[in-house]
Amino acid sequence: MLVVEDEKKLADLLARGLREEGHAADVAGRGEEALWMARAVPYDVIVLDVMLPGQDGLTTCRALRDGGVWTPVLMLTARDAVENRIEGLDAGADDYLVKPFSFSELLARLRALVRRVPAERPPVLEVGDLRLDPAAHRAWRGEQELELSSKEFALLESFMRQPGHALSRLQLLESAWDIGYENRSNLVDVYVRYLREKIDRPFGRHALETVRRVGYRLREDGG
Repeated sequence: MLVVEDEKKLADLLARGLREEGHAADVAGRGEEALWMARAVPYDVIVLDVMLPGQDGLTTCRALRDGGVWTPVLMLTARDAVENRIEGLDAGADDYLVKPFSFSELLARLRALVRRVPAERPPVLEVGDLRLDPAAHRAWRGEQELELSSKEFALLESFMRQPGHALSRLQLLESAWDIGYENRSNLVDVYVRYLREKIDRPFGRHALETVRRVGYRLREDGG
């Protein structure tokens, strides 16, 4: 998720809360910064404040849509007049939340926006006898439910969206970690090992394959 908010305290609170809920959350303080980030990273949703220094949130939202970025946008504003909400929706926003707001309502609205993402995202992913439900944040091997950490879950979801494809470490990092990660770290290798201990070894399977000089691949038959 991308949080675009110039009030640093609020931006940090939102990002921390989202991370505690298991989401990767990047932060931008200006509309111009948000534009290049949203063009470079396929975010699931953008939380965009209206009042930003320089290019405001309405202009930023229009620029995103004009540039072909259709990531769902939740607009944040202190203005609660009907005409202000109409202006935000007409700029291309998908939803509108007035400050101050409860974090639980923000989460509920974000979940609703993600559910509206086009139908190429099936409600439950299936690869062999591996199943993963992104909305419920649950995964199974056969009838056995898997106990996965938020990062393990995000990594498995990345693999299950592209079975049979070799994914580089950078691709996997971008799908499960915030933009501030250290590229040279061995995070992916460590978490792939954790994942193998949960989805493969207990079941005598070999679903996650190492692709030399590239990264990793989930077998199309689920191992």
